[in-house]
Amino acid sequence: MSTNSEQKVVYAAEEKFSKKDLLKFLLPSLFGVIIFLFPIIDGGSFNIPLGIITEYIIDLLANWLPAIITYTMFLSAILTLYAIIFKPRFIVNSEFLSSLFNVSIFWTAVRVLGTIFAIMTYSETGFTFIHSEITGQVMFGLLTSLIVWFFVASYLMPYLINFGAMEFVGTLLRGVIKPLFTLPGRSAIDLLASWVGNVNVGVVITREQYQDGFYSGREAAAIATCFSTVSLPFCLVIASMLEVDHMFPVFYLTICIAGIVSAVIIPRIPPISKVSDTYYQTSHIQEEIPADTSAIKWGLQQAVKRAKNAGTIRSQFKQGTEIFLGIVFVLLPQVMAIGTIALIIAEFTPVFQWISQPMIPILNLLQIPEAAEAAPATIIGFIDMFLPAVLASGIEAEITRFVIGALSLVQIIYLTEMGTLLLISKIPVKFSHLLIVFIERTIISLPIIALIAHIVY
Repeated sequence: MSTNSEQKVVYAAEEKFSKKDLLKFLLPSLFGVIIFLFPIIDGGSFNIPLGIITEYIIDLLANWLPAIITYTMFLSAILTLYAIIFKPRFIVNSEFLSSLFNVSIFWTAVRVLGTIFAIMTYSETGFTFIHSEITGQVMFGLLTSLIVWFFVASYLMPYLINFGAMEFVGTLLRGVIKPLFTLPGRSAIDLLASWVGNVNVGVVITREQYQDGFYSGREAAAIATCFSTVSLPFCLVIASMLEVDHMFPVFYLTICIAGIVSAVIIPRIPPISKVSDTYYQTSHIQEEIPADTSAIKWGLQQAVKRAKNAGTIRSQFKQGTEIFLGIVFVLLPQVMAIGTIALIIAEFTPVFQWISQPMIPILNLLQIPEAAEAAPATIIGFIDMFLPAVLASGIEAEITRFVIGALSLVQIIYLTEMGTLLLISKIPVKFSHLLIVFIERTIISLPIIALIAHIVY
């Protein structure tokens, strides 16, 4: 052990880098941090440059996006069926194309179903309950936003993750993140990227870091289910929908407190604690700080080393293209299928009324008014994050709307976007894991939120 330590110290002392190497770390990393993490005021509310760029493109392409989404899903379904039936060499022999289209029969069926739903919704033909304004149209509106978010994020993300920012921040914050959340310090970037930006971007960052060997399976699962929090602007939207925006500072503080407590507990208990701690591939990143070396110096050395191996602009563009195509061809039809079916169940059947019955006595115990009316909203967030706010908007008691809104933003496991993105990734997370973590987050955070709500109301 002492020999290894001495070797690390010598290495740390001898590691040299030029001004050019330092700039290769600083400039792209600073650009990535500003794009993904730097909050600015846009139209009277907080946003980030990534969000501003995305919203501009959405407005610019508003009339074209529904057609783009539909044709993308159609192409995905056709290529998947072609790969499954004919096994063409150009797909089977390509690791990237094979991962996109040479999938199981189950996911093939899901993609085809999602494409059929998209065509029905786009053309407004077929069964009304599929393409109605509360089912298919909701998912279509969601996907028009998602495809642009992922397009912009995919090509800019390499500047955040490939040029040393995560190594530098991870080294500095390891002393806090590791003991508190049992996670590597570099996961702090994931937290910040989703906290001030977009939850799905945080999941994609985690996925890429896992596949590159920087997180173990357990760490990636914990980060994705605990750190992929919703953004501040989205919290404000939910608060406005529930008419508790005049309480927003307390509302957001409540979300932060409950979210941090959940993130401390969830990685330490099953099912996340039982996920394999093995790596997808070997990584050479070392967060341990050698003796007699300052955290800043070691962080700089690790960051510069990472930046020197980042590759050319062409390689960054190639990585961005693979990330984007991997999302749109895989995620869009599957989100359309799963989300539409879930919304049909939620809107046209009493299923959630039935399974939410056990929540009524719990809400009564916590002295939450209108418990029977609020109960379905406490569990329907597993399907989509907007649904709890929709169901709770008609509740008269403001304290109940406050609790439901905060709870829905802490639960964060929802199938229409984030859940499906996790299931199709290589992160070792199963549907049962997501369901159990959703229940755990609900059980942990609901009493905290209720307590704070009783204090302020």
